[in-house]
Amino acid sequence: MKFQYRTEGTCSQMITFDMDENKVVSNIEFFGGCNGNLKAIAVAVDGKTADEIYDLFHGITCGYKPTSCSDQLANAVMEAAKNV
Repeated sequence: MKFQYRTEGTCSQMITFDMDENKVVSNIEFFGGCNGNLKAIAVAVDGKTADEIYDLFHGITCGYKPTSCSDQLANAVMEAAKNV
C-alpha cells in the first residue's frame, strides 16, 4: 500500500513510501531537504519494518530544530502502520 506523509518542521515537505501487510517499508522518497542524505536514508532502511525504522530514527533532531527528516520518517511509518 502506498502512503504519503506531509512533514512538519523540516526542509523536506513530504515523504512517500510503500508498506506491506507485514509493515515492511520500501520505495521511500523524500521531497525537498538534503537530497543526497535523504537518498542514503531511504536506501539504508529499505526492507526494514516500521518498528525497526522507528527505533533507529525517532527523536533525532536537526540543528536547532526539535525534529529531523529521519524523525519525521519514523513518525510517518508508525502512523501508516496503524492503517495496515
